[in-house]
Amino acid sequence: MKKNRVVQVGPSPAVISQHLDRQYEVFRLWEHEDAMQALKKYGQDCVAAVTSAKYGFKNEWLDCLPNLKVVSSFGVGYDSIDAHELQRRGIQLGNTPDVLNDCVADTAMTLLLGAARGLVQADRFVREGQWPQADFPLMHSVSGKKAGIVGLGNIGQVIAKRLNGFDCEIRYHNRSEKQGVPYQYEPSLKALAQWSDFLFIMCIGGPTTYHLINDEIMNALGPKGLLINVSRGTVIDEAAMVKALQEGRLGAAALDVFENEPYVPEALLNMDNVVLMPHVGSATVETRQRMSQRVIDNLDAFFREGSVLSRVV
Repeated sequence: MKKNRVVQVGPSPAVISQHLDRQYEVFRLWEHEDAMQALKKYGQDCVAAVTSAKYGFKNEWLDCLPNLKVVSSFGVGYDSIDAHELQRRGIQLGNTPDVLNDCVADTAMTLLLGAARGLVQADRFVREGQWPQADFPLMHSVSGKKAGIVGLGNIGQVIAKRLNGFDCEIRYHNRSEKQGVPYQYEPSLKALAQWSDFLFIMCIGGPTTYHLINDEIMNALGPKGLLINVSRGTVIDEAAMVKALQEGRLGAAALDVFENEPYVPEALLNMDNVVLMPHVGSATVETRQRMSQRVIDNLDAFFREGSVLSRVV
């Protein structure tokens, strides 16, 4: 029986690659220096594509893939994939939501606690032998504070659940109010920032949220406020954030994502009121295994039943 032909856009975790090799005929796009030429030569018979939020999927490739029916992507975000264009062409898109909610929420809480309690500075304080000569400065409590969440989706709600354990008061901002959640809705993002001690950025990336967190919002959060981002770097105006931190108009930032990854503004590297992580929100062995399995299951379900399990479009 002839195997379905799959274009693999970039390197995948071993469990995905091994499954593809067993069950499908695989065309590894990243092994070719000129992607367009390779697709023109080898893409005609490809009926599926496997990619990730990191590698994305370019619209210009689609005309070279006339028989493409499904794209299975590793990651919950799809701002690097034009879902509307895929939908227009009748191509299904699957991603890996839910299986990473806990892990990303844990990362958000790690950033919160690390920034509020000065974990990075305290670690350096001990390692550099400063403890015998001085007391570490007082930092800030997390318990009982006001936490704002921008984007109360699945991950945002898991973060809220964890914040409940710290007796935090929680409010959120969405494009519209969510039904069935116990948290107060704030229709004004600026008002939410003014109210918050901590502001979690949990909305999707892409053009609709580009620089949503601008100078006005950071000024509203203020010189005692902490900005936490585990969504997409483009949601924050990074240059404005750097300036606000330098001028003391924004108290602190804790960031897992950046505008031009993997490159981080040099100014951030020298700030003690900033905690930095290299986009590792879902990067645990257990979660990456579950995400890999969802990529596989999405693809297999499409060819077995006609629809991916976690369907974006």
